[in-house]
Amino acid sequence: QVQVEESGGGLVQPGASLRLSCEVSGSIFRTKEMTWYRQGPGKQREFVCTVYDGGIATYADSVRGRFSISRDNAKNTAYLQMNNLKPEDTAVYICNVLCTDEFGDAHNSWGQGTQVTVSS
Repeated sequence: QVQVEESGGGLVQPGASLRLSCEVSGSIFRTKEMTWYRQGPGKQREFVCTVYDGGIATYADSVRGRFSISRDNAKNTAYLQMNNLKPEDTAVYICNVLCTDEFGDAHNSWGQGTQVTVSS
């Protein structure tokens, strides 16, 4: 089994910064992609950014230049640094992980999410 746990959410004012963490645990051999999605109130889930196992990252237009994703392979953890937060960034941020286990089986696992609220 693979478990995904997010942390780091909170209530901040516009213009502030937050760093979210996504930790993966279990019988993991290789973590391929680590992706952040978000779902705002009354909205559909949307893609935020992805980091691949080589470190290359892709971003949604709405966060490019403000958000930065990175990963620590030794800790099986991805980080989402969010700067210059805006009220429209308010959402539950959810981590998705694509990985393989020690038997070569693929896993597509989701965390429960962490709430980010940007409000004055």
